[in-house]
Amino acid sequence: MRDNLVKQALQRGEVVIGTMATEMRSPAIGLLFANAGFDFFFIDMEHGSYDIITVADLVKVARLAGICPIVRVPDPAYHLMSRPLDAGAQGLMIPRVETREVVEHIVRCVKYPPNGVRGCSISKGHNEYTGAPLAEFTQHANENVLVVLQIERRRAVEDIDELLSVPGVDVALIGPNDLAASLGTMDTQHPETEAAIQTVVDGAKRHGVAAGIHTRDVEVLRMWQERGMRMLTCSTDTDFIVQGARTAVKSLRR
Repeated sequence: MRDNLVKQALQRGEVVIGTMATEMRSPAIGLLFANAGFDFFFIDMEHGSYDIITVADLVKVARLAGICPIVRVPDPAYHLMSRPLDAGAQGLMIPRVETREVVEHIVRCVKYPPNGVRGCSISKGHNEYTGAPLAEFTQHANENVLVVLQIERRRAVEDIDELLSVPGVDVALIGPNDLAASLGTMDTQHPETEAAIQTVVDGAKRHGVAAGIHTRDVEVLRMWQERGMRMLTCSTDTDFIVQGARTAVKSLRR
């Protein structure tokens, strides 16, 4: 059974740095991100084109590479959350969370009894296909699965204390574009948007939950780290490819 080093770091109050895979299907992506020094990466099943077979392959290599694989599921339906976890994902990010009832449902689905209702199959990717005593396995899994709520709606910000007071929540991660759209500002750096994000950061501190954000702008990430965020998610696989290629082409054309 593999410990979740990212969850442990967050529980110690440390900052973790990651990115997101959206298009690359080669299992090498986990190795590449690990070699770059990232602590974790999200595998995007909401906007990305990944199916569960591809996710299982990406997760296997990521675990062996020592980088924490977290899957963003498209919806908090039980089967959409349980299958990536069985494949070996060490955490889930669930988008568009707005109500306490949904958060309670999420926690029940990702935790084994007595903390939840997740169905148990021990010898799968989440255990490197080895056996383990049932009680030991379920306790370890419950302690190590990382639950990331994506906060990207006005209602979620207004009810942030209700959402983050549910036991089992580890991270409140801002989706800045969707949040700005929900607020009607259409600008991630608008004062109203930034005030809403700070509301989430403050709420996370009150409830012992880590706050985070996903953006390609390193300076924005630094600013939010200074203001209390600890799960910093920088850019995506495709953005890194385009940025690196564009820099080289501009240099050569000069």
